[in-house]
Amino acid sequence: MAIAALLTGGFMFAEAIGGFLSGSLALVADAGHMLTDFASLALAWFAIRIARRPADWKRTYGFDRFQVLIAFVNGIALLALCVWIAVEAIRRFMDPVEVLGGTMLVIAIIGLAVNIGSFLVLHGAEEKNLNMRGALLHVAGDMLGSVAAIVAAGVIILTGWMPIDPILSLLVCLLILRSAWYVTREAGHILLEAAPPGLDIRDMERDLVDNVGGVVDVHHVHAWAISEERPMVTLHARLAEGTSEETVVRAIKARISERFSVDHATVEVERGRCADEKAA
Repeated sequence: MAIAALLTGGFMFAEAIGGFLSGSLALVADAGHMLTDFASLALAWFAIRIARRPADWKRTYGFDRFQVLIAFVNGIALLALCVWIAVEAIRRFMDPVEVLGGTMLVIAIIGLAVNIGSFLVLHGAEEKNLNMRGALLHVAGDMLGSVAAIVAAGVIILTGWMPIDPILSLLVCLLILRSAWYVTREAGHILLEAAPPGLDIRDMERDLVDNVGGVVDVHHVHAWAISEERPMVTLHARLAEGTSEETVVRAIKARISERFSVDHATVEVERGRCADEKAA
């Protein structure tokens, strides 16, 4: 993550200068994207470092959620960047700007090489980490921006047709928009403490009653995740008379881990009516 941040930040200034000198919106937009990438990669690296801290009496779950918060901020930054690119592209359609295709092409090729290097450094680490996935999407968006700039520069050099620059900028914007929405939605899902993807608490209630001996009823089920890697469940289980609480609780946790891939479950045992029902 740190290597990718340094590669991105180091080339960002050269691309911004090249964009302004050549008059290319595609390069300027990509430089702006690289600026947000540098910030997001640096924040993601910082978030990973913070997440390693142990839990304390104030933060009993530790700092894992900080990574999700940074992923959410990164997604919002990408959405904002897409809006800026779209507005600037529309302005370019209304008031075309002369673009120096040769300068644009050289800068875009170097930028693509830098982005490929960052992508290779990060690739493979994002499978189970939303924060890393958001960072990789930033870099992937940069790669698309560089490819679009190369294509636009080639068209300008060969034909002199300037509208290709904002057109390809909008195309890249649309591709980034889809990824940005996905990261923002997934991070927001976790921050709202919604049930982890693929976990239906209604199925869990039925499954435990059907497959764990001694369980009469399961209710008050709550499922959420501290991060993508740390799903959690709490539930109340009403047991049949004469069953061993310790044995059944152990069986419930084993079933939840095996069937629903949740290793942290808190089970409250009840006999007779639910405590909440009695209070009512």
